[in-house]
Amino acid sequence: MYRKRVIVSGDVQGVFYRDTCRATAEAQGVNGWVRNLPDGRVEAVFEGETGIVEQLVDWAHEGPPTAHVEKVEDFEEEPQGLTAFEVRPTPPAEQAPGDAPDSGP
Repeated sequence: MYRKRVIVSGDVQGVFYRDTCRATAEAQGVNGWVRNLPDGRVEAVFEGETGIVEQLVDWAHEGPPTAHVEKVEDFEEEPQGLTAFEVRPTPPAEQAPGDAPDSGP
């Protein structure tokens, strides 16, 4: 099991980035989550086999055709054993990326 967190900057909200990310991850059998951030970025976590997770990290650099990705930061993390892929709500503005627990929204 392998886990990566990505923070995606650019024109990535309001362009179906989260829904396309979810569909792409589910099609590849990858678990995790994706959410908008209050500052206009998107954050996602991918868990699964190393090669497939890295493919999703590569996909994050492109996103859906309607997105314009300027930058992707990625971080390797300890897997948490997630069992599905979900779109999570935007966190409160004062919550920094990476602060959300994996067990809830």
